[in-house]
Amino acid sequence: MSLFAIDFDGTCVDHRYPDVGPDVPGAVAVLTALAAGGHQLMLNTMRSGRYLDEAVAWFEAHELPLHGANENPDQRSWTESPKVYAHHYIDDAAVGCPLSTVPGFQRECVDWQGVARLLGLDEVP
Repeated sequence: MSLFAIDFDGTCVDHRYPDVGPDVPGAVAVLTALAAGGHQLMLNTMRSGRYLDEAVAWFEAHELPLHGANENPDQRSWTESPKVYAHHYIDDAAVGCPLSTVPGFQRECVDWQGVARLLGLDEVP
């Protein structure tokens, strides 16, 4: 089991902050496959307050379980650091994260098929 810290804008949805943009193609399918594989998903975003609530609601609407939102609740036992501890970070701003251009989107976003290939997930639509 791995812990995944997942960014929101540009990763799960198009950059439309403060609004929630349209889903990035493949995001829900790959995140569903990760959760089904026993991995824990944590939302790791700059959003706060009601904007964070809207991002959490996006995960709930897609039936994607969150282990934490802007925190890893398990790390409190060994550190007070606010940085979310994870094994993997998926973020459109991360060096090496595969990106794609989607027509109508504000800017490049995560290429979830590329992420699936990097993670060895073969059976993601």
